[in-house]
Amino acid sequence: MASVSIRDVRKAFGAVQIIKGVNIDIEDGEFVILVGPSGCGKSTLLRMVAGLENITGGEIAIGGRVVNNVPPKERDIAMVFQNYALYPHMTVKDNMAFSMKLRNAPQGEIDERVSRAAKILGLGHLLDRYPRQLSGGQRQRVAMGRAIVRDPQVFLFDEPLSNLDAKLRVQMRSEIKELHQRLKTTTVYVTHDQIEAMTMADKIVVMHDGIVEQIGAPLDLYDNPANTFVAGFIGSPAMNFFKGRASGSSFVADGGFTLPLPKLKTAVEGRAVTLGLRPEHIRIAADGVPAQVVVVEPTGSETQVALKLGAEGHEQEIIAVFRERLAARPDETITIAPLAGAALLFDSDSGARIH
Repeated sequence: MASVSIRDVRKAFGAVQIIKGVNIDIEDGEFVILVGPSGCGKSTLLRMVAGLENITGGEIAIGGRVVNNVPPKERDIAMVFQNYALYPHMTVKDNMAFSMKLRNAPQGEIDERVSRAAKILGLGHLLDRYPRQLSGGQRQRVAMGRAIVRDPQVFLFDEPLSNLDAKLRVQMRSEIKELHQRLKTTTVYVTHDQIEAMTMADKIVVMHDGIVEQIGAPLDLYDNPANTFVAGFIGSPAMNFFKGRASGSSFVADGGFTLPLPKLKTAVEGRAVTLGLRPEHIRIAADGVPAQVVVVEPTGSETQVALKLGAEGHEQEIIAVFRERLAARPDETITIAPLAGAALLFDSDSGARIH
């Protein structure tokens, strides 16, 4: 196990800057997830840690050793790819043992490590099969087993669950988290799925357009986003945003309706601000704002409702999530209000959170 230090790392392809000076500290044994939309640079950054991409500027250290010019095979890392990258002509056992055979490890040690990894991942009955004879989830376990057999200082995962169906993704999320709790190996994991990030990570790094927007524990990012990008990206369904102005203790939306302002230490009177409100922080209230029902989507445990707020010509569609059953139908009007203290406020120009 080892820490990973990323210092002012940059990557350019010609004149195009992909990574624009990223700083991340990953502690020994920590499970860190890089998350962000497609094209934000998270996979490129992971490939630079692995040594599969050259660094344009900055420094990457693994276990205190700067590895900028160290080849991938000498970095003591193991990478699990999105497409599994298994050798089709080799059995499960041979795939898992391959890296150790390349190192001319004793056969007894190879058998012991493969057996241990197979037991951890429930692959013991599949060791003599070929990849074509396995399901997607089984192939992903074999790819993870191959990484475990190497006993590296750092595990790197590049969107390993994106090829799996929804039910299997949930199962594999749990298995990967349990695996980390058992092995306690430093892990860097890339995904665009913020639900994966929220449920698995010790620490999340939110990336956007080649920079780090915010780093923190999952619930810290959820409760205290630094800006509108993080607030809108973390959470499902996404946070609702309203543009308007602060007036006294009220927020006057551009759509003509009024909501209570959150308590602030910063003076915002008259400023153009954006109010953020999570769907689950909206309640039905007799003294609330009128909202027209657009779509009702019951999921069993909760009801997700698309609503329109605001004067005609200035309507805004939002999403609300209610724990109680809702009898309302499309085009009916209900009255809603934010839960006390749940709204967040952001500067409309910069997007930065106003505390």
